[in-house]
Amino acid sequence: NGVIMNTLTRDDLFSLEAYSTERQAFRARVLDHKAHRRVTIGKNATLYFEDALTMQYQVQEMLRIERIFEAGQIQEELDSYNPLIPDGSNLKATFMLEYPEVDERRAALARLLGVERSVWLAVGDNDRIRPIANEDLARETSDKTSAVHFLRFELSDQDIAGFKGEAVVRFGIDHPEYAYETEICPEVKRSLAADLQSAV
Repeated sequence: NGVIMNTLTRDDLFSLEAYSTERQAFRARVLDHKAHRRVTIGKNATLYFEDALTMQYQVQEMLRIERIFEAGQIQEELDSYNPLIPDGSNLKATFMLEYPEVDERRAALARLLGVERSVWLAVGDNDRIRPIANEDLARETSDKTSAVHFLRFELSDQDIAGFKGEAVVRFGIDHPEYAYETEICPEVKRSLAADLQSAV
């Protein structure tokens, strides 16, 4: 099944020079990969699931934009992105509240205080899993939530077995101001299941 790569090292990265050559092909590969790692819940909320490849892309782009090539600075970038890579028993996602209009967004973020704690994941008939939100930094104020949250879903062995097996997987939000749920399609389920390791 292959071992899940939990952290990126400098050896995993293209040099700036190599990346300038490879960028187009690599970007196409990453976008294709990301297409199956997105779960939309209702009209305005989306979970973007991260993994080693999506994080490598973030790091490569950051190094390219900032023209970073010194080992110490590269390591700093890796240290800030590596915690976003799932480590076998969890799924990690960037949760975004997306509203096209600024005023609409401002009003929604005020209404949706605490929404990141209302997100859930259910595998088959197992109990709903609530994510651990924003371990990296506090993102809400007393009067509004943030448009971007970082969520970590911790799965039990039973959840992982169901996820990798035949169980239906659903994501939802049960906030008083925003309540939706969705069942993920087989392609998304397969891509996310690759982040999980069964306890064997």
